[in-house]
Amino acid sequence: MSDPPWRRPARPYTPGVPAWGATRAQARERFASVPLESVSPEWAWGGADGSGVRVCVVDSGVEGGHPMVGPVDLAMTAATAEDGEVEMVPCEPTDRAGHGTACAGVIRSLAPGVSVSSVQVLTDGKTGSGPALIAGLSWAVEQNFDVINLSLATTRPALTAQLHELADRAYFRRCALVVSAHNRPVTSYPWSFSSVISVASHDEDDPMTYYYNPAPPVEFHARGVRVPVAWPGGGTIRSTGNSFAAPHISGLCALILGKHPWLTPFQLKTVLFLCAGNTTGRLGGAHDETR
Repeated sequence: MSDPPWRRPARPYTPGVPAWGATRAQARERFASVPLESVSPEWAWGGADGSGVRVCVVDSGVEGGHPMVGPVDLAMTAATAEDGEVEMVPCEPTDRAGHGTACAGVIRSLAPGVSVSSVQVLTDGKTGSGPALIAGLSWAVEQNFDVINLSLATTRPALTAQLHELADRAYFRRCALVVSAHNRPVTSYPWSFSSVISVASHDEDDPMTYYYNPAPPVEFHARGVRVPVAWPGGGTIRSTGNSFAAPHISGLCALILGKHPWLTPFQLKTVLFLCAGNTTGRLGGAHDETR
C-alpha cells in the first residue's frame, strides 16, 4: 500500500500549472465516499477496538503498566538544555501528577487496541511552561500521531500565534487534535481554535454518550463528571473536569479511525456530528444504538 497522500513528499511544481495546483492526471486520483445517510454509530465504530491507531497524550506523563492503561509505546519529556532551549528527550513512562495517566486510562477503556504514547509537558503541580507545551505538541505533530489528546489549556496570549500555527499544522497532517475546554469561563487556548476538536463535559454516566454543541467554540460534550479514572500507583479515583471529557472523544476518534483510516479531520468531525446523541434525521431517531 502506498503512503497516504498527506504523507507524500510535496508535489513538485509543474510548469504551466499555478503553484499548489494539479494536472489532469494528478486530479483524477480517486477516493472512496460514503453517503451521509449511511453514517451511523455502527458504521463509524461498530466492532472496532482502535487497533492500528497511534494516540499521544500530551500531559503530565503516563504511568506505563497501570492496569487501566497498559503499555506505553513511546515516552518523552520536555527538558531544558544547557543553552536554555527546551528539547524533547526519551524518559521512563511515569507520571508527575496523575493527570496524564487518568486521560490515558479513559482512552484505553474505550479503545483497548490503540497504541498509547506519552509526552510530558506538565510538572508535579499540573502546571508547565509555554516553551515545554510548544515543544511537546510540536514533537507530537511531527511524529504523525493519528490522535493527540490535549487536556490542558493556557491563558497566555503570547502563546496564541504558535499554538494556532501548531493546530493548523496538525489539521493538515491529519492529526486529530482533541482539546478540552478550560474549566473556568476564561479566554484560553488552543481549544477555541476551529482546527481542533474541542470538548467540554456532560454529567451522564455512559462513556459512549456524547452530544454535538451547536453553539461553538466547544463542539462536543462528553462524560466529564465523577469519572472513574486511573491514578498513579495502580489505583483509581473519581474526578470531574473537561480534562476527562476530551479523552472520551479521543477514544471515539481512535475507534473511528481504526475502521476508516483515510478520514480527514473535517470528515472525522462530520462523522462525530452525525453519530452524536442529539443529532436527528438520519435514521428517523435521535440516537441509534451504539454498542
